[in-house]
Amino acid sequence: MKRRGFICDQVTLTAMINMYSKAGNLELAEKTFEEIKLLGHPLDKKSYGSMIMAYIRAGMPDQGEILVKEMEAKEIYAGREVYKALLRAYSNTGDAEGAQRVFDAIQFAGISPDVKLCALLINAYRVVGQTQKAHVAFENMRKSGLEPSDKSIALMLAAYEKENKLNKALDFLIDLERDGIVLGKEASELLAAWFQRLGVVEEVELVLREYSAKEASCEVHLS
Repeated sequence: MKRRGFICDQVTLTAMINMYSKAGNLELAEKTFEEIKLLGHPLDKKSYGSMIMAYIRAGMPDQGEILVKEMEAKEIYAGREVYKALLRAYSNTGDAEGAQRVFDAIQFAGISPDVKLCALLINAYRVVGQTQKAHVAFENMRKSGLEPSDKSIALMLAAYEKENKLNKALDFLIDLERDGIVLGKEASELLAAWFQRLGVVEEVELVLREYSAKEASCEVHLS
């Protein structure tokens, strides 16, 4: 527990974990985490969070999740940003089961998922081609009272495109229109590109016209 003659406390060692983590040195981060345990004081939220982030940066979210469960057993809950980073790690690699576990843990910790967290869960199901589960996650987001972001809509359209489910995508768009939800830039461009790949030119023009009209309307209201 001595570094070059200095006795390190928990705060200092936690800062060192962050430093080693950002430098990509997981081994030293782990050793420092073990040193904190040897201090004899209970591990706190910051110490746990720093080590979880170290595992995430090292591409080992499963090890980070083990620490999250260890925290929960002690009734210590990671902050929103740590949960979000863990969820993003699973989402980006298409580990839908891991993403769902973390999403559930977020709610268990008393944190209300926002649109960005919901979008990460939707993306996890998109990556592995589980469109139905992606749609369930999307609908659960809406049922919780959250307004779908353009990003979340684009992710759903990308999921439908990945499985060549054009009719499902059109039904999805009709439902959104019925509820007064208009496509934004990202979703519109994704849909237009999809139509282009299918060779459906008229639909492309329609999407672009509707988006242009919406942009013009927004400019009028803002002026």
